[in-house]
Amino acid sequence: MELNLSIPALLFPAISLSMLAYNARYLAIAALIRELHRQYREKASVTLGKQVRQLQRRLEIIKQMQAAAILSFLFSALCMLLLYFEWMFWANLLFGSSLFCLITSLILSFIEVQLSTKALKIQLSDIGGGTPDR
Repeated sequence: MELNLSIPALLFPAISLSMLAYNARYLAIAALIRELHRQYREKASVTLGKQVRQLQRRLEIIKQMQAAAILSFLFSALCMLLLYFEWMFWANLLFGSSLFCLITSLILSFIEVQLSTKALKIQLSDIGGGTPDR
């Protein structure tokens, strides 16, 4: 396959949309942490502790998702620069790295969605009186 400037440029919209979604998740979790902190100051509970642990894990994963997406974006831009200078070996290497980072970011996003669902089950178990599934 011959790599040209339009191929890495195709990643720009996908990466940008991913970064917007990740930022929205981050902002939502930040608001939730603030709310849980307020609740914790009023009255601590077991469910609240479980939620905080889940949020800590999710926050770390979102940080990694954002880092992978940023690297993907950077590698894609550098790939286009190297294509401009006709350094094909390095351009191909960076394009592959960009794809790898994008895939990593998407896998982390999948994991974070699973944790988010588990956190909601914890919340629902507190309301319904049942125990959350593992």
